[in-house]
Amino acid sequence: MYRAFDPGPLKTTPLAERPSKVSVSQFARPVGAGRSLADWLAGLPDLLAGADLRAVAAALRAAQGRQAPILWGLGGHVIKTGLAPVLIGLMREGFVSALALNGAALIHDFEIALAGHTSEDVDAALGPGTFGMAEETGAWLNGAINDGVAAGEGIGQAVTGWLRRRDEVPHAASSLLCAAAELDVPVTVHLAIGTDITHMHPSASGAALGEGSLRDFRYVAATVSRLAGGVYLNCGSAVILPEVFLKAVALVRNAGIPLDGLTTVNLDFIRHYRPQTNVVERPVHGVGRGYSLVGHHEFLIPLIAAAVLESNG
Repeated sequence: MYRAFDPGPLKTTPLAERPSKVSVSQFARPVGAGRSLADWLAGLPDLLAGADLRAVAAALRAAQGRQAPILWGLGGHVIKTGLAPVLIGLMREGFVSALALNGAALIHDFEIALAGHTSEDVDAALGPGTFGMAEETGAWLNGAINDGVAAGEGIGQAVTGWLRRRDEVPHAASSLLCAAAELDVPVTVHLAIGTDITHMHPSASGAALGEGSLRDFRYVAATVSRLAGGVYLNCGSAVILPEVFLKAVALVRNAGIPLDGLTTVNLDFIRHYRPQTNVVERPVHGVGRGYSLVGHHEFLIPLIAAAVLESNG
């Protein structure tokens, strides 16, 4: 037997009294011709990613104002999409306190500094066996790491120091590493042995790579220990840097150091598991706020820079 439910005398609520999540006060405002970037940013909807973008910009300005660290974790994609000049601009304005790189970011920026180009066509190079075999990249980068680690440095220190001492770096103005060396911004590098092209070269030393990367983990943990009220941004690293950041947070918490007011941000084309859990959710649970902004780095990072600098001027 089919039976239809009888709604009977429905209990209703006046629309004016019903709680709602969206109001016209939050809507976007159209921007006419000739208006400023600040007008465009102010016209974004105060909802979802629009609200999150404003919140991230506000957190960056607040951290800079209270001199709390702003730590940027960068994967290689950020460098090879041409964003170093944007980050260098933020660095000069005090919105980059330290850089944590994976191996790909280190290699791409190193090649940019010295040659002005980077990023191989892997499909074309893998078959004939030429992928990753650039002579200078292997010899010079491994040499800088081996010598620096032997002198007691981490990998970031070793490579930025090598670039600083070099007589000629043709494209230093486009290099994040060179700018960090100039402005005395700490750089740490976090490796998985066998994942980078330089590890294929005979000059690679497992002892130096391991020891240098461990030193850099302890350096980045020292930065994380001061991140109360600060900001960590993970840009384009799906595994290595989220894991490094989580372990640094665990080490700091084990030492009894609070991270109250911490803001974390993940920027990437899609939402990966580890950045979402190890950056956006777990480290800020009960103490701060995490944000995930999804999209192309070549849009998102300049947009964040513009939002910060327009509002900070």
